[in-house]
Amino acid sequence: MIESIESKEVVDLVSQLITIDSANPWLIKGAAGEASVADYIRGWLNNLGLDVWLEEVEDGRPNLIAVLRGSGGGKSLCLNAHLDTVGYALWRDTALIPRLEGDRLYGLGSADDKGHCAAGMLVMKSLIMSQQKLGGDVWLALTIDEEGTSSGTMDFVKKYHPNGALVLEPFGLGNVTITHQGFGWLDIYVEGKAAHGCAPEMGVDAIAHMAEVITRLHKIDQEKYAANPHPLNGKTVFHTGTIQGGTDYATYPDKCHLGIEIGTQPGETIENRLEEIRDIFSEIQKIDPKFKGEVRVNLARNPFMAQGHEAY
Repeated sequence: MIESIESKEVVDLVSQLITIDSANPWLIKGAAGEASVADYIRGWLNNLGLDVWLEEVEDGRPNLIAVLRGSGGGKSLCLNAHLDTVGYALWRDTALIPRLEGDRLYGLGSADDKGHCAAGMLVMKSLIMSQQKLGGDVWLALTIDEEGTSSGTMDFVKKYHPNGALVLEPFGLGNVTITHQGFGWLDIYVEGKAAHGCAPEMGVDAIAHMAEVITRLHKIDQEKYAANPHPLNGKTVFHTGTIQGGTDYATYPDKCHLGIEIGTQPGETIENRLEEIRDIFSEIQKIDPKFKGEVRVNLARNPFMAQGHEAY
């Protein structure tokens, strides 16, 4: 029988993890990274007698991996959570100070994802306390960089192949996620021609041309993505994120740069989204031959569908 864990132990462990800064340096230049929290968890798991080690994936940024060995013959299962958090500039004074109010624990990572790191750690402790020998191995993979490029989990799955995995995340409580959208962070560049505002015949307004791109992207979002949601993943993600352009009030802007996030569904790749954007460019060029646009992929991750659920 698996031993139960007291709620106070859960709160205390998650609280301790919250106090250890592990903001992702891929997102926030100069951020602490995951090394300190990984080292703390290694010590905690070592005290249980587990086989536990750190594997550096990026400079100073290690995955933590632990294995509870089975007796043999059974299938192996991996519990996966991530060590990193987003940044906390907007609540710097309180983000790393855990605060319990009623049945809610506040603090950076309490839900995403240090609460689940703690859950995985306590599962391993409970299994050891039960002295119940399982047939297969139980893995705990606490990885880096989920908030960035997911380099930690990508590194883990290249090296190790447990029979199954549970990815511990806070969203969709009560539901098992068997499929997930992919996404791309894309940069769209529009080139115009600088000219003084009193000489419109000499200028090409890059911002006005970018507005045409944005208008058409939102039309696709409504008429294609919203109108045809995936039965499990819902609407394909799209939103604008950043925009820069222009030099001053009196000058036609010669450049405009738009950053967007856009999704892909199972069976698609980021190339499907790039084709849609290039089609937008062609459409605008037919109306205004002076239009010049380019799209580049900053980051892309493919969608996934668990094996056996291809019918969706």
